[in-house]
Amino acid sequence: MLFCPSCANVLLVQNDGSGQVFYCQTCPYVFPIHGKHASRKRLQRKEVDDVLGGAEAWQNVDSTEAPCPKCEHPRAYFMQIQIRSADEPMSTFYKCCNPKCGYQWKEM
Repeated sequence: MLFCPSCANVLLVQNDGSGQVFYCQTCPYVFPIHGKHASRKRLQRKEVDDVLGGAEAWQNVDSTEAPCPKCEHPRAYFMQIQIRSADEPMSTFYKCCNPKCGYQWKEM
């Protein structure tokens, strides 16, 4: 996507008889196209945040008897977070106490 250097609007492509040109719809700017015109720019992805607060959120939580659905360990850490509106119940999130597993799940 190219922009007009005069008014900063998007340039469009048009065939003017002698070849293709970039032109602006709002001002008289015209730029002839000679050959292929292509460029690619990779956008930097934003780092995804952990919605549960990351590893720090699990440091001071209690554990309960809840079997892990992945490794069948009998205990799991848990925390309750209000993720919906105030008239909805809190959601309970679990994390397996087995340090080799660490699987996280939500109570349905």
